[in-house]
Amino acid sequence: MRLRKTISLMAVAGVMAGCTSTGGVHQPSGPETVAPEKALVLPPPGGPSIVSVVERKRGNGVEQTISLFTSSAVPGQNFLKVQFLGASGANPGTGNAGFSMINESGITREVARSAPGVPMATSATFLQNAYGPFGYAAGRSRAGDTCIYAWQQIRSSAAANTQARNFGMIQLRLRLCDASATERQLLGIVYGYTVSGTFDGEIWNPYGNPPPADGALGRSGAPIYPDEGGYRASPMPIGYEPAPAIVSRPRATPLRKTPTSQPAQGAAPMPAPIGPRVPLPGEAPQTSAKPDAAPAPNQQSARAIGVTVPSPDCIGDAAMTAACRK
Repeated sequence: MRLRKTISLMAVAGVMAGCTSTGGVHQPSGPETVAPEKALVLPPPGGPSIVSVVERKRGNGVEQTISLFTSSAVPGQNFLKVQFLGASGANPGTGNAGFSMINESGITREVARSAPGVPMATSATFLQNAYGPFGYAAGRSRAGDTCIYAWQQIRSSAAANTQARNFGMIQLRLRLCDASATERQLLGIVYGYTVSGTFDGEIWNPYGNPPPADGALGRSGAPIYPDEGGYRASPMPIGYEPAPAIVSRPRATPLRKTPTSQPAQGAAPMPAPIGPRVPLPGEAPQTSAKPDAAPAPNQQSARAIGVTVPSPDCIGDAAMTAACRK
């Protein structure tokens, strides 16, 4: 009887506890916005600037969509997408992301979705940045906007994987459309971005073993000159700078010196200047060039004798004139 009572009391207590306890709210794991400084890949200095970073944690890694500043009429947002895959058990309960190796058909679909309405052509040139080879497609819209879509897979070689390490992989996608930049300027972003995220543990290192030093170092008969290495011919611009506007300026007309030679024979003589000529200091005054224009009597006597011409008040009868001249 006591055993039955004890069991019944425990059952009643369990039911009462279940009725009185408050239920907790569980938020399933999903995409969340993080600060721009938490981006796993950073654009080069000079832009484009980061607008927002949306992160999704996976059981075997992390995915981020980094939205970038966009100045284009092409529909869509500029972005950098990055996947860190291979860290098994990093975020339990969130689900694993499958390994999707780069293939031609998949890249063709990605390029078509990246810039709607823009004819994109895949470049056949082998290119390589600081993290290894990459590919890209470029096109130009009807409005004149330039677009590129670049892809890169960072993974160690198969020989390094046999040593039970270097199993991690990084997938990168870059979409850029701009109204004023050229294809080469947009391509400079691929050469300039920095992968700031890392894997925990040597087993997930996606870069493989560091390459050995150059065999020419320290060896005789192998001179090394100061202008070798890097982009010697035409360096790739690192960063984002829109193309400068072309300003047309009128061409300056050269000044021609006035010839001082005599006019050609038969040419019409230059007309004489209008008005009296002002004599230079120390030069005798010249008379009028017109022969029929005779000077006034008072002016003629003033130039010949040098006397002062009387004022009009002294001009009158003979008695007044004689009084003014005394």
